[in-house]
Amino acid sequence: MQKRQKEIDMTSGVIWKQLLLFALPLLAGNVFQQFYNTVDSIVVGNYVGKEALAAVGSVGPIINSLIGFFMGLSTGAGVVISQAYGAKNSSRVSRAVHTTLTMTFLLCIVFTAAGIAMTPPMLRMMGTPEDVFPEAAEYLKIYFAGVSGLMVYNMGAGILRAVGDSKRPLYFLIFSACTNTVLDVVCVAYWRMGIAGAALATVVSQLLSAVLVMIVLMHSEGAYRVRFRALRLHMDMLREIVRIGFPAAVQMMITSISNVFVQSYINAFGSSVMAGWSAYTKIDQFILLPMQSVALSVTTFVGQNYGARQVDRIKKGTWTAIRMAFLLTVILMLPVLGFAEELVALFNNESEVIRYGSYLLRLMSPFYLVCAINQIYSSSLRGLGNTRAPMLIMLGAFVVFRQVYLFLASRLVGTLKVVAFGYPAGWIVCSVTLLVYYRWYWRKKERLGHL
Repeated sequence: MQKRQKEIDMTSGVIWKQLLLFALPLLAGNVFQQFYNTVDSIVVGNYVGKEALAAVGSVGPIINSLIGFFMGLSTGAGVVISQAYGAKNSSRVSRAVHTTLTMTFLLCIVFTAAGIAMTPPMLRMMGTPEDVFPEAAEYLKIYFAGVSGLMVYNMGAGILRAVGDSKRPLYFLIFSACTNTVLDVVCVAYWRMGIAGAALATVVSQLLSAVLVMIVLMHSEGAYRVRFRALRLHMDMLREIVRIGFPAAVQMMITSISNVFVQSYINAFGSSVMAGWSAYTKIDQFILLPMQSVALSVTTFVGQNYGARQVDRIKKGTWTAIRMAFLLTVILMLPVLGFAEELVALFNNESEVIRYGSYLLRLMSPFYLVCAINQIYSSSLRGLGNTRAPMLIMLGAFVVFRQVYLFLASRLVGTLKVVAFGYPAGWIVCSVTLLVYYRWYWRKKERLGHL
């Protein structure tokens, strides 16, 4: 398979440089993707009010409960494509790409209908306060009506990343994020459309990014070029994508549904805490981005090298990624600790919102280093095609353990500090378990000769 200029063969070369060069566009892209909801929160928090800010923040778990399932499947598709690319199998790459996109178009219909239908019951399940409920419901219905743009973009970008092209997805995100910012200001600040304007701005911007990524795939010269007449479900590819992606999909969906219940514990403290929590979670996502970007690069790196059967390179790459994730997280975390109040004030100027938001930032931030461990090791295992173990471990830590912890903590103590600590506690349990399993997994493969 001839390597194109924008593709990266990660089976040779200096490991840390390849991971960094591949991760930096991903990081920049993730930053701009995060701008979607962050800009929504800043604009509605300042031009509509704290109830609107609380609404935008509280709908995240509901959105992620559906989108998380789809993103898990996209992980499976990315692994299949990257392994075929690493093995230089052009026919397999093409069949995997066309199967992936056909599956995506079908799921767009399902997710749009399911998202709109599940909005009211999910908001009630979270115990959303009456002063927040109408705006949260309005935002969600508009968002899910246009969710196809987000799905097509993410799957298309995943295809490009699987063959080593992380730059063009970044360019599209920059364009759409800037579009989202302009539309947010116009729709909310000038046209006074309220939270509906913020949702509409997000939907239009995501649709534009989907159109751009599809244009690139249709005009590419590599084996991953998309031809609409070739779109079909190749059952062997679909089974492989589902085999690898379904465990991650279930894990992400169930974890997100679990976060719906976590949000219900936060909602019990009232709209000021909800708004502070919303500001915290938006800033929190930016701190997590470096490790998540390195983790995404690890999945592609491991997938390609596993396809080429370069075991030592896989191990070295995973350990290098751990150190990179630690360093990048510390660099970003320190200024957040020092300027917590100023950052929260970007979202809303009410003193109570600033107090709660900055308190949560300082409480949680040191534990992001622990989170880096589970992000890297789970991504490395997925690159090897092992998605079942990360799924079970993460479900155990982020769902079972966290829900038991919150149930007991809310009843025995009930303070915001103890409830919020449910997140770091889950990260610690997950990271320790994944570290132990990862080492055991490699020893088992070496003992059985499955390399």
